[in-house]
Amino acid sequence: MASTGDFRNGLCLEFNNDLFTIVQFQHVKPGKGPAFVRTKLKSLTTGKVIDNTFSAGHKITVARVERRPYQFLYKDDIGYHFMHLETYEQISLEPSIIDGSEFLMEGQKVEIVYHADTETPLTCDLPPFVVMEVTYTEPGVKGDTSSSTALKPATLETGISLNVPIFVNQGQKIKVDTRTKEYVERVRD
Repeated sequence: MASTGDFRNGLCLEFNNDLFTIVQFQHVKPGKGPAFVRTKLKSLTTGKVIDNTFSAGHKITVARVERRPYQFLYKDDIGYHFMHLETYEQISLEPSIIDGSEFLMEGQKVEIVYHADTETPLTCDLPPFVVMEVTYTEPGVKGDTSSSTALKPATLETGISLNVPIFVNQGQKIKVDTRTKEYVERVRD
């Protein structure tokens, strides 16, 4: 058991017969009345984000979770297949567990979060940034802008399409944020 004083981002807890992770929290001490903690909780089973307010000192049950290193192998009609980096055990996951599956490339390292008590996989966390090659984009033409931040569509090596600045060309590598699914910067070889 823990209390609201133990809250931190990423803490997993059992709440309303589900497992949640704390995305954001804020301790509030109003001028009148008791203190409370305002939180944003993300369900590890459904991915839904909810807002909840706990009174200060409220007791919660902390869920034990483990992060295990895996490597992405391949995708087929069964699901996404991964190999544990230490035991070489292979597992397959359904796409609903993987946030940002369009960024998975063969050989990529990920972390799979397991519920320690039931040994069930909860989520698959990709690295925050990945480097990918642009396989197709129209060439950018100087003066072909209507604003200071000119963007054009580009297709990456896994087939995902996103907007990139006009100076990015086909064959170049770019860094992409897997959480926001946006271009970050061009990568020099």
